[in-house]
Amino acid sequence: MSIEALRAILPAYAHAMARNLEVLAEETVLDETAKWSCFVASALAVGEPRTLKAVNDAAHEAGLTPEAFEDAKTAAATMAMTNVYFRAVHLITAREYEHLPSRLRFSRDHSTAYELCCMAVSAINGCGACLDSHEAELRRRGVEPVQIQAALRIGAVVNAVARVLATEPVDHPPFSGVLT
Repeated sequence: MSIEALRAILPAYAHAMARNLEVLAEETVLDETAKWSCFVASALAVGEPRTLKAVNDAAHEAGLTPEAFEDAKTAAATMAMTNVYFRAVHLITAREYEHLPSRLRFSRDHSTAYELCCMAVSAINGCGACLDSHEAELRRRGVEPVQIQAALRIGAVVNAVARVLATEPVDHPPFSGVLT
């Protein structure tokens, strides 16, 4: 399934998501590796099967390397852990948890594409601490705000598409827009 096929199965009420998918797939602010890595990491983070298949197929078509797929998978897996932990530490009223070492193991030396994936996934997972940390690292590397924004937009749109498809039956045509 391609991005175009994914767009085609979205119901009428999600037409804005379909258009945003098209725009983001053609985005030139990020290089192809960073763009498709962000798509893959975001699709992994949301886990909806049709979205994940379409994104993986599109990333393969775009020539995403096995190493870039691994980076995207690593980012999604690592953020699944760290986003929960650091979001919880931030939300807990007692401040002493902020001063305790996390004692979670994860690698810190990754590519810029990996860091952009972490931004997209952290946005999906709603972890402000991780967003701040990865944004600072990206800015330190000279990444422009518009590029960081592109990663955030990819995460937002992939999340929305997956949420829509998670509520739509696989064996039914797209929603007509009329509730009964």
